[in-house]
Amino acid sequence: MRRLPPLPVNVLVVDVSRMACQLMSAALQRSRPRRLAVVGRAVDSAEIWKILREYEADVAVISAHLGDGPIAGFAVARELSASHRSTKVIMLLDTIEGALVVEAFRSGASGVICRDQTFEMLCKCIHVVHLGQIWASAEALRFVVNALSQSPPISAVYHQSAARSVSLTQREEGVVNLVAQGFTNRDISRQLSLSENTVRNYLFRIFNKLGTSNRLELALYSINRQDSGSQQTGRVASVVQYANDKD
Repeated sequence: MRRLPPLPVNVLVVDVSRMACQLMSAALQRSRPRRLAVVGRAVDSAEIWKILREYEADVAVISAHLGDGPIAGFAVARELSASHRSTKVIMLLDTIEGALVVEAFRSGASGVICRDQTFEMLCKCIHVVHLGQIWASAEALRFVVNALSQSPPISAVYHQSAARSVSLTQREEGVVNLVAQGFTNRDISRQLSLSENTVRNYLFRIFNKLGTSNRLELALYSINRQDSGSQQTGRVASVVQYANDKD
């Protein structure tokens, strides 16, 4: 039986200038194999919402710096994550700095990538994030782990959860454990014999119960309960490395 070619991943490109958008779009559309389709280019938030009213984007690559301001990309990522849950966000940073990396994930990003990296790596990042995984370099991951252990805004999530004596059902605990192991929604649905839509509904309820906002925070929550110190760092690294190794 002849196999149909995989459907392209629809990508929205959001960068600080039109030239930068055009260069990124051209590079993505030349990627091999051809599985990326750029559905729009934007340099500010107004253009983003105009595009999304007409087209659906699977992944949005958003620069931290936009025409709206030097860190406007984070606000866009937060609003996009809240209003378009089916669109995964990748934050494009000029440099990998701790505050920027942590803020990117707090804003709902599923991946963080630096402009120093190649377009080939960006393409891989897009495919990994589209599969429901988290993308972060080892350096970026260290910032996230340090923030989890030291920064009150992040650790407060877990203290608040404990104070409320949050109780997850046995099925919800199973979903959390699989997310922490780097499984996609499709993988989880197969493991637990559930539909992908049911898995998404479980995740939505779990996010609300625990006060988490994305898969990375949920994975870190699970690992934080079980491990500490170097053991915790190693387990988080394995989760993200699994995501980075996916094609």
